[in-house]
Amino acid sequence: MPQITVNGKKHKVAAAPDTPLLYVLRNELDLHGPKFGCGLGQCGACTVHLDGDQVRSCSVPVSAAAGKAVTTLEGLGGEYAKARSVAVLESHLHPLQQSFIDEQAAQCGYCTNGMIMAAAALLAKTPQPTDGDIREALADNLCRCGSHLRILRAIKSAAKHMA
Repeated sequence: MPQITVNGKKHKVAAAPDTPLLYVLRNELDLHGPKFGCGLGQCGACTVHLDGDQVRSCSVPVSAAAGKAVTTLEGLGGEYAKARSVAVLESHLHPLQQSFIDEQAAQCGYCTNGMIMAAAALLAKTPQPTDGDIREALADNLCRCGSHLRILRAIKSAAKHMA
């Protein structure tokens, strides 16, 4: 039985070691931020952070998460608060999550998990990204709704807030 740490909590999971992490997150841990999109690691809907690096959870076996910290969209705000020694509240949102709400950057919402998780990884490494940096960071995340300009605004707004 693999044991994984997700959003700061340890979990023993019943899944076989080669089960995609996405399936464990959604089916066993009831975390629905990461979405099943393509199942091939190409669309970004299932993106999570594994020890701070973004990965496509549909193509990562749960065994690869053993001994590492998994952060999902649901835990992003708590991770942000802990890193800044702020009291973590259940409703604490990461600045990116709040900016996506404020800028109405989600239309259908299917890509939102991947966009936010990719943007969080970008901002952790590049706190003041250019439009080009943002576009490059999101290039492998598919969105068909056409909310790209609002997504760019949301990421730039979050970067200002986090500075």
